Amino acid sequence: MELVRKLRRRQAEGRPISVGLIGCGQMGSGLAHTINNIEGMAVRAIADVEPARGVTTFLDMGVPGERICTAESLGEVQDALAAGQVAVAPNAEWLTQVPGVEANVEATGVPDVGAYLAVRSIENRKPIIMLNVETDITVGAYLSRRARREGTLYTVASGDEPGVCKMLHEQAVLMGFEVVCLGKCKNNPIDLTMTPQRCEAEARSKDMNPKILASFIDGTKTMVEMAAVSNATGLLPDVPGMHGTKVEVDELTRIFVPKEAGGIFTRRGTVEYSTGSFAPGVFAIVYTNDARIRKDMKFITRADGPYYLHYRPYHLCDLETPQSIAEAVLLDEVTVAAETMHSEVVAVAKRDLEAGIKIEGIGSPDIYGRIYLYQEARKLKAVPLGIAAGGTTKCEIGKGQVLSEANFAADDTTFIYKLRAQQDEMLAREEPVS
Repeated sequence: MELVRKLRRRQAEGRPISVGLIGCGQMGSGLAHTINNIEGMAVRAIADVEPARGVTTFLDMGVPGERICTAESLGEVQDALAAGQVAVAPNAEWLTQVPGVEANVEATGVPDVGAYLAVRSIENRKPIIMLNVETDITVGAYLSRRARREGTLYTVASGDEPGVCKMLHEQAVLMGFEVVCLGKCKNNPIDLTMTPQRCEAEARSKDMNPKILASFIDGTKTMVEMAAVSNATGLLPDVPGMHGTKVEVDELTRIFVPKEAGGIFTRRGTVEYSTGSFAPGVFAIVYTNDARIRKDMKFITRADGPYYLHYRPYHLCDLETPQSIAEAVLLDEVTVAAETMHSEVVAVAKRDLEAGIKIEGIGSPDIYGRIYLYQEARKLKAVPLGIAAGGTTKCEIGKGQVLSEANFAADDTTFIYKLRAQQDEMLAREEPVS
């Protein structure tokens, strides 16, 4: 790929990739610092509902205060970038329009916001790189197809589990292996009752939003990440919610394999997670019955097979995202993008919900996410997690019960709800007639 050489050439030519950063929380600010250390790439504008966070990030990166424009209009952003300044804006939509931004990274984590800004970037022919996987598992198929149709690119970023799992999948397929399982290791057991209030002190100590930390602990983030992997690869959850068996690295090829091989899976080609000690690692369990490849694998790895472990002991989140930016801008390549839906993350009641209440979204005390097969979720008429926020319960919903069209009314005024309806229509037209 020679990305480094291409980036250095752009730096020498005085035209580094100009990046717009949407959302300047923990992930966004970390990404800004990473880009600041890369030749051939530069953050030119930051949008955040709290502009002071963008200003602080630029100052921490060593940008002189006089070069930072706190813009109050699209025109001010445009003028600042044209004058060689950097801009901080309260309105993220400006970054999707301004000529001085070449590609945008969306890092808000809010599904509705991510959907809207992805569409606006696509309309303005700017590649959009998503650290917002919650948007992707809701309307990613629509966004990916629309971007290609309009001559630009939509992709989930490298660094998070979907990106590095997809990398392992590509490598395995290109070595002639069958991918039997693709997964991640979660660094703590799932607690389906976790609330932002209960983990607030821990979140503050880690400079995290309590809702985001709660979504990690209650398992929602794991479900979201592996659904994105499923939709990009066609691999499927073996059971709703996946197994989540605690397995150590040296046991993966014994347990995360089909039942006929002594493992736990009823199908070949799964997405899965473990709570073993090798977090934050990701892995692929691959298979071959080719005698020559098995001979070579025995010589190279000392493993007998026919199931082999391809293991990466880390994923580095926003630190790896610049690779996706470079691939998108320089090579017109995606990291992770779905063309259809294989899995769905549905909303499940975290507590007993009374009738007539408006619920909060991801990471709240109200709901968590659970992965299902897409077709199974459709049969249940389950509510996709990404459109649940702001909806209203039609009746009492018991703790652990799936939110569905029968017991829950989603907020049909949101942008992501309307986009999801378009995606549903698009995919329904492609279903075979029975």
